[in-house]
Amino acid sequence: MDEYRSKQPEGSAFRALVIDDEELYARAIGRDLARAGISCDVAFNARSAIERARGGEYGFILVDHRLPDDDGIRLVPVLRAAQPNACVMVMTAYDAIPDAVRAIRAGAADYVVKEQSLQPIVERALEARRRDEVVRTAAGWRDHKSQGLLGESRAVAHVVEQLRQVASSPETTVLLTGETGVGKEVAARTLHALSRPTTSPFIAVDCVALPSTLAESLLFGHERGSFTGADQMRVGAFEEARDGTLFLDEIGDITELQAKLLRVLETRRFCRVGSVREIPLEARVVCATNQDLAARVQAGSFRLDLYQRLSVFPIHIPPLRERGEDILFLAEHFRAFFAQKLGKTIAPLGAEVREALSAYSYPGNVRELKNVLERAVILADGGEIAVTHLPQRVVHAVVTSASDIAVSFVPGIDSLESLEKRMIKEALRQANYVKADAARLLGISRFQLLRRMEKHGLRPEDEAK
Repeated sequence: MDEYRSKQPEGSAFRALVIDDEELYARAIGRDLARAGISCDVAFNARSAIERARGGEYGFILVDHRLPDDDGIRLVPVLRAAQPNACVMVMTAYDAIPDAVRAIRAGAADYVVKEQSLQPIVERALEARRRDEVVRTAAGWRDHKSQGLLGESRAVAHVVEQLRQVASSPETTVLLTGETGVGKEVAARTLHALSRPTTSPFIAVDCVALPSTLAESLLFGHERGSFTGADQMRVGAFEEARDGTLFLDEIGDITELQAKLLRVLETRRFCRVGSVREIPLEARVVCATNQDLAARVQAGSFRLDLYQRLSVFPIHIPPLRERGEDILFLAEHFRAFFAQKLGKTIAPLGAEVREALSAYSYPGNVRELKNVLERAVILADGGEIAVTHLPQRVVHAVVTSASDIAVSFVPGIDSLESLEKRMIKEALRQANYVKADAARLLGISRFQLLRRMEKHGLRPEDEAK
């Protein structure tokens, strides 16, 4: 048994276990992983590997297909039982599709062919560590709405950067746009956390639910006796927000109060109904909508001056289907979140489940993905989420995607690598070389497609010629 320590700080939990009877190759992997920042143990047979797996904690396990005392694929369920949160990969010197299928069915996350370059193995280990960090962070979170925006896409990074920029301007009105379920309120809460004291309130108002007869009172408050039924003074949302954040969700549904709302935002002062005393507005106002307010202005149903005042600092949150690389990132987060909430131990998502989740388009966006994972965690009684725990609409997306791609396969001649390369080329051709569409056809995220294209040396501009 060899051990390779990285230069990570003490207490770093993520470790790798490499199991291979070719000692020089196994040690080379251990050294490369240590250089990449991942401490690694190396075992040269199944017996010592099982002892190590049952006595330690690992986030990444690489096992050779052929071991002197056992079959590496047969060892996968044993390793997963000992390390339910680990990413287990099978490695072999032969590129055989039946073995790859066996490995995945046994519970392996992936299957890799031994090559002179160890970089693909290191990259998969680093990817497993990133996923482990998400899981560990999620395990410490209790209230999802206070967690901030999650994702590893450039789109999410851009949104977060915009929120950080506007955080330094506490009186600037922010308009969040995007489809239902993309996380507009989460973005508003993130901005609140970035720019307001921890003791300041976050007041959310659903403008759709405001009764037309009471909307003014609920927003601005009223004095006692100001109208029939006003038996006592009431503080409205603008006043209740104090020095915090007032979040006006679905601002496009405000109709009769547009003129008054404009004046309040312009002067940063308001009056309770039945009073002439002006109250200073100390809170930041953040508005959100899933409507095209510019089109509403053109149609005459929304005031141009109010629209201009609201959109001083607009931030658009793209739908989940346009940032496919966030799907599995968020899915792992929700799996860990709901597993902790329900007191369950649920293993990281397997290959088939990841494939199904990646293929679906999520018209309900992040909210829909969250609901899918909550349901799956509830149904997963065996400690692992299976495809059968997913809604039919999600599973059907995989069938639809896979049925659109057909390539020939010659046993004994074609390899798994060549088959994958031809499937990617065919998907690109059918998608008219639009990578996002090709990824949907293949049932993977755009990020995964780009990574596999790079692996095979494919460029859509070359294929289109």
